[in-house]
Amino acid sequence: MGGPLAGLRVVEVASLAPAPFGCMILADLGADVLLVNRAGGAAGLSTPPGVLDRGRRSIALNLKDPAGVAVLKQLVAEADVFVEGFRPGVTERLGLGPADLEAVNPRLIYARMTGWGQDGPFAQRAGHDINYISIAGVLEQIGRASAPPTPPLNLVGDFGGGGLLMVMGILAALHERTNSGRGQVVDAAMVDGAGLLMSMMYGLRAQGLWQDQRASNMFDGSAPFYECYETSDGKFMAVGGVEPQFFAEMLQRLGLADEELPFHLDPTGWVALKERLASVFLTKTRDEWAELFFDSDACVTPVLSPWEAHEHPANAARGSFVEVDGLIQPAPAPRFSRTPAAAPVPLDHGGRDLEAALVGWGIGADEAAKLVANEVVT
Repeated sequence: MGGPLAGLRVVEVASLAPAPFGCMILADLGADVLLVNRAGGAAGLSTPPGVLDRGRRSIALNLKDPAGVAVLKQLVAEADVFVEGFRPGVTERLGLGPADLEAVNPRLIYARMTGWGQDGPFAQRAGHDINYISIAGVLEQIGRASAPPTPPLNLVGDFGGGGLLMVMGILAALHERTNSGRGQVVDAAMVDGAGLLMSMMYGLRAQGLWQDQRASNMFDGSAPFYECYETSDGKFMAVGGVEPQFFAEMLQRLGLADEELPFHLDPTGWVALKERLASVFLTKTRDEWAELFFDSDACVTPVLSPWEAHEHPANAARGSFVEVDGLIQPAPAPRFSRTPAAAPVPLDHGGRDLEAALVGWGIGADEAAKLVANEVVT
């Protein structure tokens, strides 16, 4: 595969959303990622196939069987990165903890993706995105003042504060390895990553520019210039005209340039100004407003569903979405000038060939055939 990570080898033990998302990014950028499923499957929720698993080859091993553990160690001997998403201590009990794998490959980057981290009083507790971002101080700030906090899908904990944080940690550890020649453990915790994403709000509050009350701040839906307004067809337009020149252009296109209105940065006028803007946006459909603002610097855009975003001219022009195996999905990002990522392919593209996968990872052909025939690898 092309991409800036071509030549990087990653062993990923199957888990839920954040680690697969991170490994999808690594595969998108050219890494050779081998997905190791647990033989017989796992109970409970699993990551939906078709997007987060793209770009990999896969095998299945019984990691409670010494033979399966032995195979995984053989694979790790050829790897640059190992990714697991178990609760702390599970891989150690399987004989696949950091010390076990360092003995096999001292250069290995061992990435651990959890919600609460490897230590602390919550380390062994169950949780989901909503729990991690609530403890991190993120969830309390999201939503309307008159309603409970609104979970922002599972984007902040699982993906922004989880998978992306893990990838950042892996790449940092790989860079450090170029100097030391040694691997290390990357402890990526969603509660840490979610808190990190709130950094700017801490700075704003220290300057008196961020209020503790939800929905009373510039970026949380309270300000009339940073809000979503309903249109005549029940859809919405997103307004982000923070700067005076952008807000003035919006007023001009709305036909309000000559009307006496409160200064948009004065919070005492926000309620009245928001009501006036809302009444105007209700006079046209979303797509009519989108056309009117298309060539504008007013920072006004249509609120699109995920299923229509690929049709927007800006996204279509950049190729921001691709079709993989008949399914429209986000394209690899970011872009690279010299080493562009190849087009994504589905899991086990071209057919699932267990022996070829093993041989490609340094296991001899005869041994690979025996492992498959004896159903150690399935």
